[in-house]
Formats: sequence, structure tokens, C-alpha cells
Amino acid sequence: MSSYIWVKDFHIVFITLSIALFVLRFFWKWANADIMQKRWVKIAPHIIDTFMLLSGIWLVFITHFYPFSPQGSWLTEKLFGVIIYIALGFVALGSGKDGLRSQKTRWVAFILALGCLYLIVKLAITKIPLLMG
Repeated sequence: MSSYIWVKDFHIVFITLSIALFVLRFFWKWANADIMQKRWVKIAPHIIDTFMLLSGIWLVFITHFYPFSPQGSWLTEKLFGVIIYIALGFVALGSGKDGLRSQKTRWVAFILALGCLYLIVKLAITKIPLLMG
């Protein structure tokens, strides 16, 4: 049981770092800040998200809550929420070199991504599915 607490805390730390960096990167992008061109800003999210994913997989094996199972329906919803969050983050932070992404579109994607994060956290805390109950 002690490994569960350690891995869960590790997971939460990387979730917090990921969310904080997402918000920072969005505002840096919005402000057209030079820091967005720094190497660490481009690499850190991948490292953080890799540790978050690995600790999440580790938690699945510790808790035996498996996605796509009756006991893990909340986790299935959480995974779909994460996929939607990633897609929204791509829109909010993407390069938009084609000129099709306006600031308004980025803001809408950013706000929807934050809403998605709220639902993901709610699912993780309550472990009560919202749709597949």
C-alpha cells in the first residue's frame, strides 16, 4: 500500500507540473513571448507528460482499475477526457502556420481544455463515471 501512496503522489506532482506549464505556455504564446523558443520549453512538456503517463500506468497495475472494464469505467472516461484535452491543447498551443487559427479559436480551445481538466480531475477523485454509469 505504501507504493500506491508514493506513486499517486508522484503522479499528482507531474499532473500539477503539466497543467501549470500548459497554462504558462498558453499565455506565453498569446503574448508572443520569446521564451516559447527556448529549448527547455519545447522539451519539458514531453518529459513531464512521459513521467505522468508512466506513473498512471503504474497506478493501473497497483490498483487493478483497468480501463474498458466494468470496475474501470471511470478510468475509461478519464482516458477519453485526456485524449480530448490533448487535442484541445494542440489547437490552443499549435503553431497555426496555416493562418487558420485565430486568437479567438485558441482561447476557446484553452478554456475548453481547462474544463476538460476539471472533469478529468473530478473523475480521478470521485471514481464515479459521468457517462458510463
